[in-house]
Amino acid sequence: MPYRTNWHRLFGLMLADFFTGSPYSVELEKDLSIKKQLLDVVILRKGKGKFVGQLPDGFDNLAKHNLITFKSHHDTLEDWALKELTGHYVNYRKQVSPSFENLLPEKEFRLYAVTSRFPHELAGSGNWKCIQDGVFDYQRGSDTIRVIVLRKLPDEEQNAGLHLLSAAPDKLSYGAAHYGRHSPETSTLINRLYNGYQREGMSMPYTMEDFRKDYVKEHLEKLSPEERVEGLLPEQLRKVLPLDQLLKVLSPDERLAGLSPEEIDKLLRRHAAKSAKSKPKKKK
Repeated sequence: MPYRTNWHRLFGLMLADFFTGSPYSVELEKDLSIKKQLLDVVILRKGKGKFVGQLPDGFDNLAKHNLITFKSHHDTLEDWALKELTGHYVNYRKQVSPSFENLLPEKEFRLYAVTSRFPHELAGSGNWKCIQDGVFDYQRGSDTIRVIVLRKLPDEEQNAGLHLLSAAPDKLSYGAAHYGRHSPETSTLINRLYNGYQREGMSMPYTMEDFRKDYVKEHLEKLSPEERVEGLLPEQLRKVLPLDQLLKVLSPDERLAGLSPEEIDKLLRRHAAKSAKSKPKKKK
């Protein structure tokens, strides 16, 4: 492989020489990985096929690599956050590409900013475009950043999960009532969300217990009869299934199952005695 001059280093050395003896110092090839920088979320496409279901509003243009910054109700989405997102994108693209000289195409990447509150400062610029309710595109240089404002999204089922992070009581209520199970961790996740809001003193119009009840009612028909009564004690089953109704569906053999011949004979004698007493006596 032919020798290649390191022009970047020569550029730095030239500046170092130029600023010698001045109030400025020049550092070459400074390692920027010393302080850990964390990108909030990456949605990465790993398999083929189409997404089953409907994506939340604003995520209709997913690419192979989707980089997301998130601002909760405590934070404001400002220009600095978008600068950071762009910086993460540059670093991420270098890491996932075959080499620095052979970067993956820009079309394989999307940038998203998801925020609970509306970013009035950004919206006041001329680079702001409304796509639909709660979804906006913000042009930053050659990059288009998709901005999703949770409190502005419509109350539709595909947005229910995002509503749970909006910190807006009406949106939270809708989200909890309509967000379905996607993994075994769903209930745990929602419970943690509610605990987080409660620790911050937020009034919850829709409780975790409400969520559990509504979820069970909504999915009860998908359970088998055995699964529906699993774990119930006999006395609980008696309340659910009154004895007179249960006896109607049992055959005579099923009613007597588990009784010994002696017990059956004793019951028959007792029943015969009761029948004899209940019969009216014949007049002489």
